[in-house]
Order: sequence, then C-alpha cells, then structure tokens
Amino acid sequence: MTDSTPGGLAAFATLDLRVGRITGAELNPRARKPSYRLSIDFGPLGERTSSAQLVSLYQPADLVGRQVVAAMNLGTRNIAGVVSEVLVLGLPSAEGDVVLLAPEREVPLGGRVY
Repeated sequence: MTDSTPGGLAAFATLDLRVGRITGAELNPRARKPSYRLSIDFGPLGERTSSAQLVSLYQPADLVGRQVVAAMNLGTRNIAGVVSEVLVLGLPSAEGDVVLLAPEREVPLGGRVY
C-alpha cells in the first residue's frame, strides 16, 4: 500500500492513540470554558487525567464507564489547574459540540489504534 499524502502513514504512526475507560468525571470550576476533569484507565498503561470540553452533550454519569480514544504522546498541559496528560478525541456535531470518538464495541483497555 502506498500513500501519497504529505507525511502519509509514517506521520500517522507517530501518534500513540489508545483506548481507555473513563473512571471519573467532574466539572472543573476554574475553567473559562465549561470542562470536565476526566480520570481514564488505560489498563496496563495506568490511569491518566484529561481536561475535556464535553459539558454541552454529556453529564458526568454519562461519561463514567465509557470507552474513549485518546492521544497518549502529545505531552502534558496544565489547563485551568488540571494536568491534562492525554487528549481525548472527538468530532464536532452540526452545532459544534464535541462528540466523543469511541470503539463501536468493547475492546481491551490500552489497545492501540492502527
């Protein structure tokens, strides 16, 4: 298989995209834009935190137990007092709200996207 796009498959391979399960979600009162502090279990890779602007479509109870896809190797950022270690991936709805990207069925935690 060949890929003629700039960076191609080699660029995609540099991303470390993994599946985790949200174990906790709480509103971050310090955030300028409404956001949750998420705790996410990546199985053998351990638990990580993330700051995510999901408030418009998801309640904390809707998030806990849900599998998500996250980028693991983009570094950490301090976002309104939350050390965000992973970037949870999503897509925009027609209204511009974040819709979570997730596997269509249960998969092992820590599994790598390829």
